[in-house]
Amino acid sequence: MNLLLTASGLRNETLREALRDMLGKPFGSADVVYVPTASVAEPGDHGWFVANMNRLHGLGWREFDVLELNGLPRQTVLDRLLHADVVYVEGGNHYHLARSITGNGLADGILEALEERVYVGVSAGSMIFSRHLTAHSADVIGDAEDLHVLGAKTVEPPFGLFDWYLKPHLYSPDFPERDDAWADRIAAEADFPIYFIDDDTALRVSDGTVDVVSEGRWRFHP
Repeated sequence: MNLLLTASGLRNETLREALRDMLGKPFGSADVVYVPTASVAEPGDHGWFVANMNRLHGLGWREFDVLELNGLPRQTVLDRLLHADVVYVEGGNHYHLARSITGNGLADGILEALEERVYVGVSAGSMIFSRHLTAHSADVIGDAEDLHVLGAKTVEPPFGLFDWYLKPHLYSPDFPERDDAWADRIAAEADFPIYFIDDDTALRVSDGTVDVVSEGRWRFHP
């Protein structure tokens, strides 16, 4: 299983080159499926979403598919994932994304699809693999409102692959509160390991091994 877990997508050449290496062929010879599900739960202006999608599309894929996880038959969703070489899952509300996966019975099928495909996560799309994606972590990290706006008090982690938790957008101008003091507070309260990554950083997971790919800054608190 090959995962490239970013905060803001393929924003720099180091991250794009990491994906090329994981893919093993040029983008122009590969098909990508773009999953916008997490974004639809976010209110307000979606210019960031359009910019992210255009940036990805501009890499020149052989085929660029767009796939919403809700509303389609389960097998249709899985067939579309299996058709792609790269599964690219956009950011937004990670709890909505997790609930869409579990609620539609997609978790096992997605994991099976990812055995032979490269997964790229953006923000919410990168956060859904931790076994600590729970109401408890929402309280610790300060994300509980993102869960409550869905009319929910609990969330089930759809995959539970990793003991660590990923929190994106460290030092981001779009999230000015996410500075060192913010990370220190969360790390002091958390009873699980956390990676904090900025918008130019990704975690690369290949065959169970985790390393950091970055042109920016990041922190790890075990």
